[in-house]
Amino acid sequence: MIHQISKASFAYFIPFMLVLALAGCGSGEKSADDDKNALDGPSEAVSVYKANCVSCHGTGLQGRVGPATDLRKVGARMSAADIAQQIEEGEGSMPAFKERLSAEEIAGLSEWLAGKK
Repeated sequence: MIHQISKASFAYFIPFMLVLALAGCGSGEKSADDDKNALDGPSEAVSVYKANCVSCHGTGLQGRVGPATDLRKVGARMSAADIAQQIEEGEGSMPAFKERLSAEEIAGLSEWLAGKK
């Protein structure tokens, strides 16, 4: 009798643990909230980003043209001054924005992005 109860308990235990383990894995998909949270910041900087950067860097800073365009942690690898220089002068496939954006817009954008670590 004890042996049969153990088998029955075990038969319920394995599927339960499997469901529990799979639920903890998550889907790995990005939600709209992730994009919204990535764009938390000063409204002026976010506005400049949305108007000029989204096509290459994505709606959630995730990058759309290869890993180098991922800005989610750009502040960990570049200072605000480095970011400003890249925005002004461009590099590689990134065009220069010195003629399109004001110094204040570039400063605001670079300061905001430098905080992404």
